[in-house]
Amino acid sequence: MRLSEPRVPRVTDPSTLEGEAAEMWPRYERDGGVPNIFATLINHPKLMKRWTVFGNHVLYKSTLPPRDRELLILRTGYRWQAAYEWSAHARIGREVGLTDDEISRIAEGPEAPGWDAFDAALLRAADELTSDAFIGDQTWEALSERYDTHQLMDVVFTVGQYTLVSMALNTLGVQLEEGMEGLPA
Repeated sequence: MRLSEPRVPRVTDPSTLEGEAAEMWPRYERDGGVPNIFATLINHPKLMKRWTVFGNHVLYKSTLPPRDRELLILRTGYRWQAAYEWSAHARIGREVGLTDDEISRIAEGPEAPGWDAFDAALLRAADELTSDAFIGDQTWEALSERYDTHQLMDVVFTVGQYTLVSMALNTLGVQLEEGMEGLPA
């Protein structure tokens, strides 16, 4: 079940914010507004401040190539049916080189025709982590052929981070912004 109305309303008037939240608000402004995810999470500024440190590692400082990271994030968001996450990262995925065809196939999963063996292993890792909280030996070995220890760890933490984000977005009822595409049919 997905919420058509937010459970935690997003902040729409930054003049109502105080202290840490008021100080944080300008950091998240983009094109005259604050994305709904941040406008919602700012209701709990201490949590948001600490979460963004980890989130920024996964998104900007991870050892994973950006394209691989986005395959993992999109598959995780799709598995958790997090429309907001899918929409935000479909755009980012395109920016780092994913094609529209690849983005569509992410929803079909690792067995969809057209994936090379490594891309399929990445998608399979996301599936295994979101269903079993464990990457199986065969998938781990496939990833180990290309990835070092840091990258293997970043795979796990990327899926974990976006599982958490998907849970928050879905449960808090963060709504899509105008122009966001939502989940594929």
